[in-house]
Amino acid sequence: MRSQEFSAKTVEEALKAALDSFGVTNDDVDYEVLEQPSKGFLGFGSKNAVIKVTEKYSAERVGKAFLKQVFQDMQVNADVVVSEKDEYYLFEIVGENLGILIGRRGETLDALQFLLNLVLNKESSEKIKGILDVENYREKREETLEQLGIKLAEKARRTGQRVVLEPMNPQERRIIHMVLQDDKTVTTYSEGEEPYRKVIIVPKKKRKPAYHNRKGGYGNREHNYKKEYHKEYASYENEDSEIREDEKLYEEE
Repeated sequence: MRSQEFSAKTVEEALKAALDSFGVTNDDVDYEVLEQPSKGFLGFGSKNAVIKVTEKYSAERVGKAFLKQVFQDMQVNADVVVSEKDEYYLFEIVGENLGILIGRRGETLDALQFLLNLVLNKESSEKIKGILDVENYREKREETLEQLGIKLAEKARRTGQRVVLEPMNPQERRIIHMVLQDDKTVTTYSEGEEPYRKVIIVPKKKRKPAYHNRKGGYGNREHNYKKEYHKEYASYENEDSEIREDEKLYEEE
């Protein structure tokens, strides 16, 4: 946040000079009068007013200034529209031919969003989350991932084998987890270290009913099945905590 002293014949004139210099409005600054103006005696010994003006923190202003500098460096002609949501600020980039800002599968956009959040939180006294979007890419990508998750869950059910997705960031892994969380036939968990962490879709095995043996009792097929089931899926017991870890990483990003 910028802070600077300004001097003029009156406090009002000094404040106006500060606002013009900062390019902001009166609501965007706080100021302190360091010296009141003095007319002196018979025109001698007069003193100007001196004020110290401090710019208030604004996530919108800081974010837009950062992005405009990035656009200038990349020689991209684009504007930024900022809207404040319940838990985050949405920075929407508008313009033409902005594919360079998205990159392969959104990698460039994710990198810019990461840098944007570093800038937003550098001088903020509280945690601020910024979401960066270009040409509604985020919503389109979410729809694509939801369809992908449903399609691969069907593959897992059909083949009876687990399906390993490509590495994704926490935000995209969370989308896969959420779209399949109520599916009774498959379960999901994450595996690996960032940035190569992947979502795994695993078909749930059906329980086999107990059966009567020739002696009139119950056989041990159910017992053996349970034993094999728990052995095979022992490594998945922590899947809920892993999904929560993905959500935690998404919130921290």
